[in-house]
Amino acid sequence: MRVIRACSVLFVTGLLAACSESAPPEPTVVEAFMADPEAVARGRALFIGTCAGYCHKTTPEQTDALYLFDCEWKHGNSDQAIFDTVTAGVPNTRMVGFGANFPEGEDDLWKIIAYIRSNQESCS
Repeated sequence: MRVIRACSVLFVTGLLAACSESAPPEPTVVEAFMADPEAVARGRALFIGTCAGYCHKTTPEQTDALYLFDCEWKHGNSDQAIFDTVTAGVPNTRMVGFGANFPEGEDDLWKIIAYIRSNQESCS
């Protein structure tokens, strides 16, 4: 009886491990928006009207604002770090904190990040 129970436990454990290995990870919010052309278009419109309209440009130019489509990020390059920087701002710079002050709140900020990521240079 113990041998059968032990075999059953091993079988179920192996089955669960096999299932968990084959399941693709859930996409992040940015990855999900990157897969949605309407979300990326909204992110672009918001970027042009908010970020590029005042500081950041869509092409590398000589300015005091960082170019955001390359691989050199001064304040962190993860999606969450970008979100946090835009939300809180950067002290002693022109980068003010936007908080969730976009028409659709945080979703709009994630869409801006999806737009940037969709148009970012290949980083290797």
